[in-house]
Amino acid sequence: MMDKRLEKLAHILVHHSLKIEKNDLFMISGSPITAPLITEIYKQALKAGANPHVRLGIEGLAEIFYKKATEKQLKYMSPLAKFEIENIDARLGIISPENTRGMTNVDPKKQAMSSVANREIHQIFLDRAAKKELRWCITQYPTNAAAQDAEMSLEEYEDFIFKAAHVGKKDPIGHWKQVFKEQEKIRRLLESKKKLHVIAKDTDLTVSVADRKWINCYGKENFPDGEVFTGPIENSAEGNISYSFPASHGGREVDDIQLWFKKGRVVRAKASKGVKFLNSMLDMDKGSRRIGEFSFGTNYGIKKYTKNTLFDEKIGGTIHIAVGSGYPETGSKNKSSLHWDMMCDLRKNGEVYANDELIYKNGKFLNI
Repeated sequence: MMDKRLEKLAHILVHHSLKIEKNDLFMISGSPITAPLITEIYKQALKAGANPHVRLGIEGLAEIFYKKATEKQLKYMSPLAKFEIENIDARLGIISPENTRGMTNVDPKKQAMSSVANREIHQIFLDRAAKKELRWCITQYPTNAAAQDAEMSLEEYEDFIFKAAHVGKKDPIGHWKQVFKEQEKIRRLLESKKKLHVIAKDTDLTVSVADRKWINCYGKENFPDGEVFTGPIENSAEGNISYSFPASHGGREVDDIQLWFKKGRVVRAKASKGVKFLNSMLDMDKGSRRIGEFSFGTNYGIKKYTKNTLFDEKIGGTIHIAVGSGYPETGSKNKSSLHWDMMCDLRKNGEVYANDELIYKNGKFLNI
């Protein structure tokens, strides 16, 4: 029997997040385990008059690729993948890991090599998205692996996802529109500022955000959602930051990351676990040691770290600062094959100053 919550989730994704319209070429990607959600999204997309296309992935192929591919194959950019990103109108990616540690022993240099080879595709995606030519969204499907990472049963994790998505509300789309209105106050405040200074445990970091645009996220590109972000001035970061939670990227986990910045670049990096992978990613290309995104998590309904960036970066009272590519719609000029979000918890003794004025303390904006 179809879980009615999946039906509601599909409705939100089709009609709010992606606003699927008649004649849209709509790419839906996920694994076979996500078939119940894909089926419902497919039905609703057809009803909207779109042309949905489904691409199923198989768990473990990425691991095989990185372990078996030759250097020539690692550096190959698929013309089919490029054609897809140049021509689709909307894309939905459904995260559904069955093994969140499958990439642990893959050579990070091979991962970096493949990412660099596909940089053109990544940039086309960013540019089309910034021009509103391509609508995209990422969401999560409940799996045992993700539930185990979150230290929950599968049923508890399902409840966690659907609660975070607010599918139980009478008007879920109306809820996310209200989120937009509330976050507009934050966006307007931040867009009036030129400099941010973050102070927390083992953290003292300043960045310039002068004339950069802040983006209000309310369930469009990520679902569920809750953040307000920008792209800092590329050469402005000075100081250091200590990230509060393990950071995952490319199927790998790195613990206790500390970064030191000078003139916008990471000049030193430390980690208690995964430091070799961390440095391989930071050395990927010219833009990978610069900040592409600075964001405030604003979803106070998500309180627990679950080892899932989609949820963790939204935790109300945290910030995340991504190294690598920035989003062109913010005014960011940083280009890279890397975009790696890392979270810093400010809920205990954290402060953010804007233009030398305290605007954020212990995970909350002041006077908003």
